[in-house]
Amino acid sequence: MKAQHQFDSKTLMEQARNILRQNDRGGYTVPTERLYPYQWNWDSAICALGWQSFDEARAWKEIHMLLKGQWSNGMLPHIVFHQDSPDYFPNADVWNVSEACFPHGVEHPPTSGISQPPVLATCVRKLWEAGKQTSTENGDVKLICEKILNWHRWFWSARDPENTGLVRVLHPWESGMDNSPAWDEPLARVPSTQNASYVRQDTSLIDAHQRPLQKEYDRYLYLVEILRDKDYDSRAISQDFPFRVIDIGLNSILQRANLDLKAMLDQFGMRSECQELEARIELTQNAFTKLWDPQHEHFFNRDEFTGELIRVPTSACFLPLFAGLAGNEQVLKMVSTLENWMDQKFLLVPSTAPHEPSYEPERYWRGPVWPHINWMICEGLSDYGFDALSRKIRMQTLELISKLGFYEYYHPLGESGLGGSSFSWTAAVCLIWGNSTNTR
Repeated sequence: MKAQHQFDSKTLMEQARNILRQNDRGGYTVPTERLYPYQWNWDSAICALGWQSFDEARAWKEIHMLLKGQWSNGMLPHIVFHQDSPDYFPNADVWNVSEACFPHGVEHPPTSGISQPPVLATCVRKLWEAGKQTSTENGDVKLICEKILNWHRWFWSARDPENTGLVRVLHPWESGMDNSPAWDEPLARVPSTQNASYVRQDTSLIDAHQRPLQKEYDRYLYLVEILRDKDYDSRAISQDFPFRVIDIGLNSILQRANLDLKAMLDQFGMRSECQELEARIELTQNAFTKLWDPQHEHFFNRDEFTGELIRVPTSACFLPLFAGLAGNEQVLKMVSTLENWMDQKFLLVPSTAPHEPSYEPERYWRGPVWPHINWMICEGLSDYGFDALSRKIRMQTLELISKLGFYEYYHPLGESGLGGSSFSWTAAVCLIWGNSTNTR
């Protein structure tokens, strides 16, 4: 059923602010207590926008804390382990990242060894344009932008060494959509870890039917072990690496980030860097057309191992809207799909198409609605002029959060909140939308 719940916007925003305060760990925001006790990359970028709505200085501190984990090659890891916790696996010891990965002589926290969708530049641009922009802050922003550019360059070189315009992910976690059914086929090639003694912590905190399966986790860990054994050096990863996927979600977010980064660097007069970004943006724009399937009327991920499109419709299929990567006819097809799902009484946007055999309405990325993905899709819909649909999704999502609480993700029929509770980026999305005149 559709969410039909009247809510008090003022109360909802105050609850959202309190959740960010509750999950504040002295300069960085954990996604939620215990289940995710560290700083996550794309969570943190989105949380900064939430903080900006009531504490701008704290928002910038979030960004600086995240960048403390940056490697010397520019890579910004998906987890920064600022302090130990017994509640999460795999921890920093499992990743075992070498000191050689970090800038020499610079104090740093331990990190994971892979990255995550690079929404940071987009969030930094929004922070900067909404802020006071004093000269000191501008100097800080320029330095942040230079660090983000180095991160983007790492994606281009380490995850697209052939310079095709499309970067690959080497682990489902790198996509941010860990157990998406889009990974089922490529993940089936991956052997299971031989480490039978490891103990997951997530299923002791959350119902197992809301989390990835054990057989998936065994393969996730195997990929970590391979990458770790190669010291996370992309040059040492051969063409027979079992998991190599062109992810439309990450590529869309990176394209949008490139556009936003270029807009900021242009303000600083960094012409050569802007030209570098322009070339990459054009390369991606041209390459992305190969991911459209006219028969199924979707953009799809591509399995680099087989060269074939992975024809599983997910919420990531709509993220090209966020990056301006869809042509007018493609946009109309995508909007028609969303409206069709809504007509079938599904809340938007389910993480897997409801008609798919792999659809599971309560299991992580295999069906549930994720508010931060809705935020990006709504941005894209508005950019293409579909303001009414964007507003419907925004209001529907806010009603859902008000009714069920600040959960990590939600049943697509509005039956329950799922995953972690008191969730930071869910609170941040509320504050982003609550701070927008388009939502009022």
